[in-house]
Amino acid sequence: MDHFAVAERFVAAHYPRADVAIVAGSTARGDRTSTSDIDLLLLGDDLFDVDGQTSEASTHDFDGEIFEVFAYTSGGFDEWAVRGIAQHRPVTVHMLVDGIAIREDDRLGPLRQRWRSVLDAGPSLSAQESAFRRYVITDVLDDLEDVTDPVEQRVEASILFERIAELMLLTEGQWIGAGKWLPRRLRELSVERADRLTIPLLESDYTTFAARVSAELERAGGRVQAGFVR
Repeated sequence: MDHFAVAERFVAAHYPRADVAIVAGSTARGDRTSTSDIDLLLLGDDLFDVDGQTSEASTHDFDGEIFEVFAYTSGGFDEWAVRGIAQHRPVTVHMLVDGIAIREDDRLGPLRQRWRSVLDAGPSLSAQESAFRRYVITDVLDDLEDVTDPVEQRVEASILFERIAELMLLTEGQWIGAGKWLPRRLRELSVERADRLTIPLLESDYTTFAARVSAELERAGGRVQAGFVR
């Protein structure tokens, strides 16, 4: 199936006033699976019928494909892009910059150039946020070392992996991700460091896992506990 042709028909049928339409995600990368949907970024100042509406996230079934649509006016896109940058997870910006355009106008090139420079600069981790993140990791690390119930161990270890992986990425000036994208981004940073965390985690070797987390925590600035004000 030509998923780009299906996407073009979808846009024509449901969002004919879109000025820009970009296919992103696994369809754009060429690594779709049997359950993949089509991620679609739409831009246009006349997209919506409701006055004042600037954004929409919606799911559609069209020609046997599931579409995950992220639609914005110019102002709406800027608002959500800035929000994603502030949260260190600029999903919509990655869609804009890395996706494949199936409809565009002369604004797309400069818009991509603007936001590509932001992505290339990487996230900015303030000293206060670093300290807060290390404080949370310190607390969860202590909890993991204390618990003995297998379910509690699994839960605490999962939380700890997410927190330490984010800190590792941000400390190195790399964007974070959610779900499957977090380990993927961690491997992009360093396969060796990712394996040192994930292997004991997958083997439920929580003693070794805790030691590896502690090592990464020290590398990022060390434990934060007594005296921390938040």
